[in-house]
Amino acid sequence: MKPGKVEKYMRKRIKEDGAILLALIDPDKQPFEKGAKMAEIAYECGADVILVGGSIGAQGIILDKTTKLIRDKVDIPIVLFPGNIGTITPYADAIEFMFLMNSSDVYWLSTAQIQSAPVIKKMGLEVIPTAYIILEPGQAAGWVSQANLIPRNRPDLAAATALAGEYVGVHMIVMDSGSGAPEPVAPEFIATVKKYISIPLIYGGGCRTPEQVREFVKAGADGIQIGTAFELVEKDEQKAREKIKAMVKAVKDGGEEKKTNEENNKEKENIHKPLIKKLPRFLRFSFKKKANGK
Repeated sequence: MKPGKVEKYMRKRIKEDGAILLALIDPDKQPFEKGAKMAEIAYECGADVILVGGSIGAQGIILDKTTKLIRDKVDIPIVLFPGNIGTITPYADAIEFMFLMNSSDVYWLSTAQIQSAPVIKKMGLEVIPTAYIILEPGQAAGWVSQANLIPRNRPDLAAATALAGEYVGVHMIVMDSGSGAPEPVAPEFIATVKKYISIPLIYGGGCRTPEQVREFVKAGADGIQIGTAFELVEKDEQKAREKIKAMVKAVKDGGEEKKTNEENNKEKENIHKPLIKKLPRFLRFSFKKKANGK
C-alpha cells in the first residue's frame, strides 16, 4: 500500500525537521468549541498534526461536531486516533488504521479492523497502517483493549513487537504509555526500539516537560504525541500557548540533534563497509546460467 498525502506530509516533516509534534484532542474531554480552540492554539504554535480520538466517549455527534469545528480552524492534517470502530468521522483527513499488537483479545487484532474497513473506504479517509503498542501503566487504553502491557524495564519486548509490526507491513509504530500516565519511559527505551525498525516511531504518554520531549527525540522518536499536558493548561490561553510553543521547540531542537547524530553514525558505518558488497543469491544464479550458456 502506497503512502497517501497525509502520510507523505508527515514523512517529509520528519525528514526535514527530524521529528514532528502531534497534538491530541480528545472530544470526550474537550468537546466542540473547547477542542477546536485547543487545536487552533496548537496549530498557531507550530504543531505538525492534529490527532482526534480517545479510549472512551469520542464518537458519534461529539466526534463529528468537534472534528468539523477543528477543520474550520486549522490548515494542518487532522488524523483520527481511534479508540474503537465508533471513532470514525468523514471530517478528518486520515486515520491511523491500528493493529493493537499486544492485545490478548482478537477483537483488537482483526475484528475491529474488518468491521471498520468498509466504513473507512466509503468515507474516503486516507489510511495510515499503524502498529499500536501499549506500555505500562497503560491507563484507560490498556484497560479497554485488554493489552498485555509491556514492562517499562523490557525495551527488548517493545522492540520485538515493533519489528513484528513492520514485518507485517505497517507504515508507522505508535508506542503509548497511556493518556495521563504519571511518567514516560526512559529515553533508552525509545533508543532500543528505534534500533530495530526503519519506519517512523511515535511516542506518547506521560510527556509533560520540554526537557523530556527533547530527550525522547534525541533518542530516536520521530514524533511526540501530546494530549494531557495541553489539557492541564486549557483554561489559561496564554499558558497553553507558552506550553505548546515550548514543546514544539523541544521537538524541533531534538530533531536537529537527532539528524546530526544520524549523519555522524552513517559516516562511521561507511568506514567499516566493504567496498564490494556480496551479490544476492538470485543474481549469482543468473550469472552462472549465462556463463554455462556460453
